[in-house]
Amino acid sequence: MGTSRKILVLGASGLIGRFVTDDLRVRGFVAVGVARKFSASQANGPLDLELPVMSMDASALARLLRERAIDVVVNCLGVLQDGPGSDTAAVHRDFVARLLRAIRESGRAIRLVHISIPGTAETDRTAFASSKREAERLIAASGIAYAILRPGFVVAPAAYGGSAMLRALAALPVDLPAREAAAPFQPVAVEDIAKTIAWLAGRDGSEAPAVTWDLMQKEPVTLGGVIKQFRHAFGTAAWPRLRLPAFLLDLGARLGDLANLLGWMPPMRSTAIAELRRGVAGDPGGWIAATGIAPRTIGQMVGSGTATIQDKWFSRLFLVKALVIASLVLFWLMSGFIALVVSYEAAANILRTHNFPPALVDPLTIATSLMDMSIGVLIAFRRTCAFGLVAGMMASLGYMAGAAVLTPDLWIEPLGALVKTGPAIVLMLVALLTLDNR
Repeated sequence: MGTSRKILVLGASGLIGRFVTDDLRVRGFVAVGVARKFSASQANGPLDLELPVMSMDASALARLLRERAIDVVVNCLGVLQDGPGSDTAAVHRDFVARLLRAIRESGRAIRLVHISIPGTAETDRTAFASSKREAERLIAASGIAYAILRPGFVVAPAAYGGSAMLRALAALPVDLPAREAAAPFQPVAVEDIAKTIAWLAGRDGSEAPAVTWDLMQKEPVTLGGVIKQFRHAFGTAAWPRLRLPAFLLDLGARLGDLANLLGWMPPMRSTAIAELRRGVAGDPGGWIAATGIAPRTIGQMVGSGTATIQDKWFSRLFLVKALVIASLVLFWLMSGFIALVVSYEAAANILRTHNFPPALVDPLTIATSLMDMSIGVLIAFRRTCAFGLVAGMMASLGYMAGAAVLTPDLWIEPLGALVKTGPAIVLMLVALLTLDNR
């Protein structure tokens, strides 16, 4: 198998894209990774390119393919749900249409390897699934060499989104509702996806020129069975558990949709729950027969290993992180609102009774209340959350220092308002340190 072929990986900062890019390079391929943004820990030299591919037209994409002498394009781009900065139709359908035009205009014999999802159009119930299926139809009708890969639930060393949520469920004393736990959920190791892409990349378009393969273990397994394997690894299999009622999943999905409007991408959203209830199933027979790859089972992926302390901490904190952010937003919003609206006179009297200049009492009370509420708003939005957390810590330290000088008796006040500011600062620090998603 030759490794002289050049491969362009789109979405090289994601769960599959990052692993595949690194794996191809280890195998000796020249793999160019493209993403809108790489984290500081992901960027790996001149072959990782930050490009606004979603805004590039077909001509610009064709120029990229020609200049880099690309032989294989691996498309790992995808978004779960519509929201600020996310458009399922634009990413899954419209971009693929431009990419297909670019491949034709490039004048090169390029194979497209496209990452899709299992299932059929008859069972698609979400914009995510429908737009994925539209992209498959465009590719099948394009006349170029292609391989549509439909991975099952992807198990990888890293964990984002849904894979992180399943780890969290395995690490906490809760069970999914019976219906959801019984849903079919055939997994696949990300290593097997990478092997498949390497197999395709080492062959020209005349071998397997137009294939659609389900990539997953052959043995049927349920969502509950997948979570059970993670519990064995985490050492939590024997814990007593509270089974969640179905309405809590729906409530969590609605709250996740609300968080999505603020720029967050929580794994528990209405699309994720709908896809979870549909399940993940397919027939990997054609893939196994063509490539000779023996897919690993979920037991081989996670059940035979022991989770590291990093795995355990991450899984336990993953869902708690959302609670931390939400509580800090409410803390700052309510702190400012109560001082400005509900107990304005009481807040102002704290300054008056400590001989603060009368002309400054009202302006300072109003300003600090508005500042508190502004910090809450900043923390609520994903784009400004880090700035809001730093501002909250600085404001809290300022309050503590100011009180030490102007109102030192507040430090021994029975309810301990100032004493409690210290733990609030620590909580904001924890939120800041766990803010990264990948």
